[in-house]
Amino acid sequence: MKRTTKIISIIIVFFIIIASVIVARTMIGNHFKKKFSKRPPPGIIVTEVVKKEFSEKILTFGTAISSKTKSFRIKKEDLIEELKLNNFVKKGDIIIKLKSGNIIAPFNGVLGYTGLTDDIFVSDSTFIITLDDNSIIYSDIKIPENYSSVIKKGLPIEVRVSSHKNKIFNGEVDFISSRINAETRSLLTRIKIDNANLELISGSLLEVDVKLNLRNSLSVPDTSIMMEGEKAFIYTVSEDNTVNKINIDIGIRQEGSIEILSGLNFGDMVVAEGLKKVFPRSKIKPIKN
Repeated sequence: MKRTTKIISIIIVFFIIIASVIVARTMIGNHFKKKFSKRPPPGIIVTEVVKKEFSEKILTFGTAISSKTKSFRIKKEDLIEELKLNNFVKKGDIIIKLKSGNIIAPFNGVLGYTGLTDDIFVSDSTFIITLDDNSIIYSDIKIPENYSSVIKKGLPIEVRVSSHKNKIFNGEVDFISSRINAETRSLLTRIKIDNANLELISGSLLEVDVKLNLRNSLSVPDTSIMMEGEKAFIYTVSEDNTVNKINIDIGIRQEGSIEILSGLNFGDMVVAEGLKKVFPRSKIKPIKN
């Protein structure tokens, strides 16, 4: 009897210990679950869906041409005094005084000269002064034949030059040839660029973007888009800061932005950065970009 009572006592103690361990683990689990469930949602950069100008572009190259240019050939012995040219003259200004008569500027422009020389290009000890009106720059560019039906006078253009790497010069298509060049299969087109600050110099190599099919479309940063195969997705943010993954249709990518064709509305809030930190129906702390 005593042996049986001892065994029963051991069994009871064993079950008490097991029960205590289970209760302790449950309490610890609930404690940490409660603790981590109170962890604040992650801060995520968000932005609104906005409207932005998008366009297709034709990239080509051309050479800068002054809107007006004139050269003056002058003999060395005709000089009254040492040659000193102003960089810029206005119409009616005296460019240079000569024994045979002063040279007057026929238009506003920038002066330059080749220098005194006796070489085969300028003989008889003469030199050449050039006057260029660079307030408007022209350039003749070649447009591939397959774009001939969409090239029209007045289309906007953007121009870049190596001497001004971070600046864009604006202009427009000014003239279009009536024929396709049979040898190059291209359409000769003249563009006009506003150069009021005289930053572009005649003879410069121009990188030209002709803008086609301009439209204002919905836009989001390209960092917002997730590609899964051929499908595009984005996280929208609701009023209670819950994110939802939705399928959208996208257009072209342009300067860090993506054109949205369908799936979003103007003013919608979307996740802009930190896509790996969110998942559908999770809560976030929005940080407006």
